[in-house]
Amino acid sequence: QVQLVESGGGLVQAGGSLRLSCAASGRTFSSYYMAWFRQAPGKEREFVAAVKWSGGIRYYADSVKGRFTISRDNAKNTVYLQMNSLKPEDTAVYYCATGPTTTTYDYWGQGTQFTVSS
Repeated sequence: QVQLVESGGGLVQAGGSLRLSCAASGRTFSSYYMAWFRQAPGKEREFVAAVKWSGGIRYYADSVKGRFTISRDNAKNTVYLQMNSLKPEDTAVYYCATGPTTTTYDYWGQGTQFTVSS
C-alpha cells in the first residue's frame, strides 16, 4: 500500500526558510511524479510543485517560482520542498502526492501545517 508521510511543518517568520519532507513507500516511484499541494484556510487546494522521480524535470506554480525548490532523494525515497523567502500567504496545510502524470495524483499524504507570521 502506498504511503506518503509529510513532516517539517511549524511556525516561521516572514522571510524565513523551512524544508518539508515526504517519505514515500509502497510502490516503485521511478515512473511517477511527486508533487506538493497546499490548502490555505477558506481556499481550494492548489498545486505548488512537482518533479518526476526519474527524470528530475521540475514544475512550479508561478506564486512560488524562485522561492521554492522541490527535490528528491532516491536512496531515502523522500521528496523535499525547500521554501525560502516565506510570506504570510504561504501559510497552509501542505500535502505530498504521487501520480502517473503532472495532473493526476492517486495517493496523498495526511498533510503538514505551517504558518508564516508577519
